[in-house]
Amino acid sequence: MSVSKFPTRVVIHSKDVENITGYMPRTARNLLQKIKRLVGKPKRSLVTIREFCNYTGIDEELVREFLKR
Repeated sequence: MSVSKFPTRVVIHSKDVENITGYMPRTARNLLQKIKRLVGKPKRSLVTIREFCNYTGIDEELVREFLKR
């Protein structure tokens, strides 16, 4: 049984969105806010990687591999 050094992340943060998309910090935050509104989440809730990928159309495996670095 293989145990990963790093736990698998479930949520994505604005800094991750900046690094993945090349967006400026404010644009990355606005994108996450837009996803929250679309999904119907409260302001203080977190956006999952799956929700981000569904909205942007980016393959979830690509994002997860990127976040492992």
